[in-house]
Amino acid sequence: MSETSTGLKKETAAALSYLLGPITGVIVLVLEKDEYIRFQAMQSIVVFISLFVLHWVLGITVILAFLLPLVSLVSFVLWLVLIYKALQGEKFQVPFLGKYVTKLL
Repeated sequence: MSETSTGLKKETAAALSYLLGPITGVIVLVLEKDEYIRFQAMQSIVVFISLFVLHWVLGITVILAFLLPLVSLVSFVLWLVLIYKALQGEKFQVPFLGKYVTKLL
């Protein structure tokens, strides 16, 4: 069992980076040095900020506002999947955004 600089298991720290989206993502990114955990934290930041912007754009666009419930449902399911994959120790990349995260790190 590998522990991180914060004393948590690697998988637990990675899953915690998704807990409150970009907020915990930034905290974990600053505190941890492990490559796997930093990837998960950066992915949390990029994915949830992107979803926030998408939600905001749909909200101000009257014609596309009917898509808001669908985006919210997809966001919630994605959040659960990302936490589960991180707890399993799997380096799951969100399509399109995962490659961007790799370039950022």
